[in-house]
Amino acid sequence: MLSEQQDAYGRIVWDHLHDKPSTEIIERDDGWFAVSGGAPNYFAEFKDWPRHQQMAMQFVRGRVLDVGCGAGRCCLHLQKHGHQVVGIDASPLAVKTCRRRGVKDARVLSITRVSRALGRFDTILMMGNNFGLFGGRLRARWLLRRLHALTSPDARIVAESVNVYQTKDPDHLRYQRFNRRRGRMSGQLRLRVHYRRCCTPWFDYLIVSPEEMKAILSGTGWHVKRFLKSAGFLYVAVLEKLP
Repeated sequence: MLSEQQDAYGRIVWDHLHDKPSTEIIERDDGWFAVSGGAPNYFAEFKDWPRHQQMAMQFVRGRVLDVGCGAGRCCLHLQKHGHQVVGIDASPLAVKTCRRRGVKDARVLSITRVSRALGRFDTILMMGNNFGLFGGRLRARWLLRRLHALTSPDARIVAESVNVYQTKDPDHLRYQRFNRRRGRMSGQLRLRVHYRRCCTPWFDYLIVSPEEMKAILSGTGWHVKRFLKSAGFLYVAVLEKLP
């Protein structure tokens, strides 16, 4: 569990919930910094979501595990439409924010600790670019097999990612080459989040092209049913179990 000093993301959403200004600073391990879209996106109402995210909700069915539930926007939307949803997040303050906003079942839990104790799910939801929580190729394949065993026979994974190669930014292209030289995937980011005096530990975050996603899925029991494209670099993959 993240300590209070490490829970930068949770502090961001908690402060936003209480109408305090909050800015999320992302640091990459090559010395690159950026300001993210931040808390307003994590609290957005369904009508304000990007079109591809709205479309993705049409593929959610049954009992749902929302991985990296953040401030609870997906949990709340799906609860409203009659789904039983379990939201999990590694951030204690994010989970506290979810509960305060009305999420019925939110738990402090990382994706690597998901087990049969949570019950069986019909949909694994990984929105907000949360395919990235798989971290890297090997961990992704291990977790995909694990999720295969924890889900119903006709289960789906609905996951958002970014096509890592749709960029002309020289800093990003340089980082992709840096990653390949050290045996990592081009979009295997090493990041940490800063906010005020809080800073998360370093963590791996994986962004992949659709072709790379298909390669990762091979042999895990999952396949791509369809891709939902956005107007930009983001896309949602609807994954289903192989017969």
